[in-house]
This record gives sequence, C-alpha cells and structure tokens, in this order.
Amino acid sequence: MKKHNIILAILGGILLPQLLMAQDAVKTDYMNNMGKIYVVVGVLTIIFVGIIFFLIYLERKVARLENQDFEDL
Repeated sequence: MKKHNIILAILGGILLPQLLMAQDAVKTDYMNNMGKIYVVVGVLTIIFVGIIFFLIYLERKVARLENQDFEDL
C-alpha cells in the first residue's frame, strides 16, 4: 500500500503542475490583455503587506504581555 501512495505522490508531483500551468496560460493572457493583471498584483500586494503589519503588531503585543507577565512574578 505504501508503494502505491509513493508512486501516486510522485506522479501527482510531476503531472499536476503541468496541468495547472496549461490552464493558467489562458487566464494570464486574458488578464494581461485586459490590463487587469496589475489590479490583481496590486490587491495581492496590499493583502500581503496588511498581513505583515498585523503579524508585527501581534508580535509586539505578545512580547509586551510576556514582559508584563514576567514582571508580575
């Protein structure tokens, strides 16, 4: 049973990216021709920057709470 899973994983790893790239080529060309690819890139950039700032905010808050907890002991 393990051999079958390993073989399927290897074949999936080889074939799946090729299938996905074949579908993306048409969508990318369409989005690029319409000029919408820049909108998609912009929105993704804003989302990632927002996530990074949120993680920095959480890290500072957790560090402050940890320091406060250790001072109380």
